[in-house]
Amino acid sequence: MSTEQGQTSLARRLTLTNAVMVVVGSVIGSGIFLTPQNVAATVDVPGLMIGVWVLTGFLTLAGALTNAEVASLIPEAGGQYVFFRVTFGQLTAFLYGWTTFIVYQTGSIAAIAVAFARYLGYFVDLPNFGPELEAMKLPLIGNIYPLRDIGVTMVAIGAIITVTAINYFGVQFGGMIQNVFTFMKVFAIGGIIVLAFSSGKGDTAHFFPLWGMPSSGDLFAAVGVAMIATLWSYDGWNSLTYLAGEVKDPQRNIPRALIAGTMLVIVIYVLTNLAYLYILPIDRIAQSRLVAADVMNVIFYGWGGAIISAMVMVSTFGTVNASSMTTARVFYAMAKDKMFFRAMGTVHPTFRTPSRSLVVQGTWASILCLTGTFDQIFTYVIFAGWIFYALGAAAVFILRVKQPNAERAYRVPLYPVIPVLFILVATWFVYNTVVQQTADSMVGLLLLVAGVPFYLYWQRQMTKG
Repeated sequence: MSTEQGQTSLARRLTLTNAVMVVVGSVIGSGIFLTPQNVAATVDVPGLMIGVWVLTGFLTLAGALTNAEVASLIPEAGGQYVFFRVTFGQLTAFLYGWTTFIVYQTGSIAAIAVAFARYLGYFVDLPNFGPELEAMKLPLIGNIYPLRDIGVTMVAIGAIITVTAINYFGVQFGGMIQNVFTFMKVFAIGGIIVLAFSSGKGDTAHFFPLWGMPSSGDLFAAVGVAMIATLWSYDGWNSLTYLAGEVKDPQRNIPRALIAGTMLVIVIYVLTNLAYLYILPIDRIAQSRLVAADVMNVIFYGWGGAIISAMVMVSTFGTVNASSMTTARVFYAMAKDKMFFRAMGTVHPTFRTPSRSLVVQGTWASILCLTGTFDQIFTYVIFAGWIFYALGAAAVFILRVKQPNAERAYRVPLYPVIPVLFILVATWFVYNTVVQQTADSMVGLLLLVAGVPFYLYWQRQMTKG
């Protein structure tokens, strides 16, 4: 058993296959089932609809290619938190970790767990309190109704507790569960694609026109708004870097997994949207509340809702597991730096997992479920996430200067073109979000800045030793 100053350390037990499954499992959640109608309604041209998914996919791939070089140089648990600490200093790293904890990733875990619970409601009648109890809200802290949709909330919390327990008992066990659920979701989505194109109930005319002006009359703005939905669907591609301390041969396997996993997701997303378009014309997709269910209803009349509900449950549970497994390593790394609650830097002596970090993360995500406002709060900091994505890409240039002679198992291709393009597009996306959603962006900025006093506190504690 390896130790670090007498303490148990994390174990490198994840294979390349595990790593690829983490990437795919972290990205593919409910987005591919829920967001295509938003894209179709915004661009309302078949070719543009597919083009936005391709464009966003290649933007995501550019980010993966760029982050892969940084990850190959700094293969430590905590991922981007550690990247920022090395390249930009402790304050930037802490604010990234703070945002990740307070709402960005924990809020995502809560939101996806609630999506899982809501689709379970298709098969099971979940209990609720009466109108009077549901109308009760917490005093002094806004419109929070903890007893509303209590059945859904309890199932969501149960899912979070389950995946926390799975990952508590070993990263290898959590990785095995991730492999199973990722395979199931890819197999299920593949089933939609095959059934759509083999059913004989579609029409290739739905793919045309390939080009045209959106009804809004502003091509650039329409594509930018549509990208908000697709970027949400592609989000999570960098979660593997949080597990860098537990991947075998990380200098080689992390870049391979980031690239292979991202490319696999792009192929899956584009083929799925082509399948949707083959069965339904774009105007029907735009009006759909759940496009995947409508597609399956065309193929298997009356069974579409049940089939897709089951698929979404499998997909979202796998994503909650992947997010829980990876994100806890950020808080573990912060605690090891004495920049967070020190107990979260503990590794379980038997299971070799950041056990307390997992428990605290699961507890906070469960509390966010009870607030009932996590979905809105999460929108506040999406733009902040892309600020950190841009900074993560900029780290490549800093490390090339700081460590010019370091042995690199992987180098980003077409350097500096790919990282520069990624930074420019990410910067534009942040700017566009601030302009189009100013109020939400400002709240997100305040949440981020709110971490500064906590940083000063932990920095003082670290100085005291």
